[in-house]
Amino acid sequence: MASIQRRADGKWRARYRDEAGSEHARHFDRKVDAQAWLDQVTAALVTGTYADPRRGRITFEQFYASWSERQIWAPGTRLAMDLAAGSVPFAGVPMLRIRRSHVEAWVKSMDNRGLAAGTVHTRFGNVRSAFRAAVADRVIGEDPCSGILLPKRRRQEVAMQVPTAEQVGALLARAGGQFTAYLGFCAFAGLRLGEASGLQIGDVDFLRRTLRVRRQVQRTTGHGFEVRAPKYGSERDVFLAPGLVELVASHVETHRPGCGPEDWLFVNQGGDPPHQNTVGHWWRQARSRASVEGFTLHDLRHYYASGLIAAGCDVVTVQHALGHASATTTLSTYAHLWPNAEDRTRAAAEGMLSAALADSLRTEEAN
Repeated sequence: MASIQRRADGKWRARYRDEAGSEHARHFDRKVDAQAWLDQVTAALVTGTYADPRRGRITFEQFYASWSERQIWAPGTRLAMDLAAGSVPFAGVPMLRIRRSHVEAWVKSMDNRGLAAGTVHTRFGNVRSAFRAAVADRVIGEDPCSGILLPKRRRQEVAMQVPTAEQVGALLARAGGQFTAYLGFCAFAGLRLGEASGLQIGDVDFLRRTLRVRRQVQRTTGHGFEVRAPKYGSERDVFLAPGLVELVASHVETHRPGCGPEDWLFVNQGGDPPHQNTVGHWWRQARSRASVEGFTLHDLRHYYASGLIAAGCDVVTVQHALGHASATTTLSTYAHLWPNAEDRTRAAAEGMLSAALADSLRTEEAN
């Protein structure tokens, strides 16, 4: 129900009742403006984009605090979301007052500070998820993040750092202690940091040369950690190279003698599985001793993927080995490593040329 009435002071009073029966009113100098406002509200009610103006008075900071408490997030996700939400300059602005210009200014400030394009994209995506939740909950009618231009990310084939076999070999030779086997799982089984940290001795089937990836270790606030299931789609069995099995067997014999199947394969000084901070310290020490730079521990996962692809493994095989939720993820990350039409054309022509030359040589020898 909506109506427009002229007041004694000459103002035009437009009012309506929302879906909950609550009345809302505004005053205008001109009747045409009052009617335009009512038309806009009516259209929003009809299309399902209506938001109660009173609910939109809550600030972004208040909305995020309430919304985030209801989310089922892993600790790492929680840290990333809190970091992104805490970086916005409009935290104290009411939700219904936040405009696209606020978001554009925030994105521009991150770019001006020299943040990597990937970091800007991640923070923007995390904050936008809060605005989308506000739209879905009818706190605001529109997402102010819609249509925002973000800095361009480097092409995957340019941005990806794949270490060489010589660099990986140098790391293994100089890692020292239990970190040698840890690096082995990253470079030759493609494990993520958290997955390698969460391994138990019983996860390695030494006879069948198979590894069961069933959990991961994630850092929590401070120096704590939490053991969780791997990220969605990442529970998997990895087929291990015989040399890696021998490396792990030697590791157990040297560093974990007498331990049972449910004991951790890698531990810190306190006997707990190592989390991100501990592994980061081991990694920096190994890099320094091996005198290698220019790539991260996670890049060893790219090294593993590139080796599988070079050996002729198809997309699905690589997907399962890496624990990607879909083949689309695998292709979006590693498509540039698979042979393209040019490579296949050259290889086919080379095969034809080799066959022709071999036949020519046989003909000459016969004569």
